[in-house]
This record gives sequence, structure tokens and C-alpha cells, in this order.
Amino acid sequence: MSATADHAEERTNPAARLGFEPGQVVQEIGYDEDVDFDLREGIESTIGQDLVDEDYDDVADVVLLWFRDEDGDLTDALVDAIGLLEDGGNIWLLTPKTGRDGYIEPSDISDAAQTAGLSQTKSISVAKDWTGTRLAAPKR
Repeated sequence: MSATADHAEERTNPAARLGFEPGQVVQEIGYDEDVDFDLREGIESTIGQDLVDEDYDDVADVVLLWFRDEDGDLTDALVDAIGLLEDGGNIWLLTPKTGRDGYIEPSDISDAAQTAGLSQTKSISVAKDWTGTRLAAPKR
């Protein structure tokens, strides 16, 4: 595929910008009616399989964590997510954008990630109402 085609795919499929790869196991946590269905479908299209849910009983390459301010303690959710990851895996923390219900301050995300032992690697707009923050788990 050409570089131009790659860039076109990134614009039409936001999942491509998140670095998902075919064959990855992506575990989704925090699914609710407010998630971005286009993003979910794009991720499934990219990885070539369905997302696995919270009941999945093996490790995942990536955890997709939809999290809103009212969902409880972010640090606890991140620590739980680390335990679901394959060594070297990432967590994509998806939070509502500024002004949306459930918005979380970036400083709160940073504090929770640091407390959980995660490294924040990048934040990008992933959908109309959602921001994604990639968090790298420590090597075990």
C-alpha cells in the first residue's frame, strides 16, 4: 500500500491511527451505549476479529478502556487493566472530550496512570466525542 493510501485510511478509519494490527486480541472494558460504534467497527476491521469483552479469560495484546468520570476510580481501573495484558501490551484509555458528560481532566489521567505504573505515550482525538490516551504497561 502506498503512503498516500495509508494516510487516506487513517482519515477514514481512526483505528488505523491507533496502531492496531491484524490478529491482535483487543479486550474492551467499559462498553456502554455512549461508545463510538464507528471506532469499534474500525478496530474490528483492522484486527480481523471481534473485540473480546470483560469476561475474556486470557491475556490481550491491547485493552480498550472506555472510562467516564462517574465510572469510579481510574487508578483502580488501570491497575485491573494491566493484569489483563500480554507482556509489552498497551492500554488505550478512551475518555469523553472536554465539555462532554463524564469528562476527565488530563491531569487526573496523568496522575492515575503514573500511580498505576503506566507510561503515557500519546493522546489523540479518536472520535467526535472521545479522546484516546495510549498507556504503556511496564515490562514484567
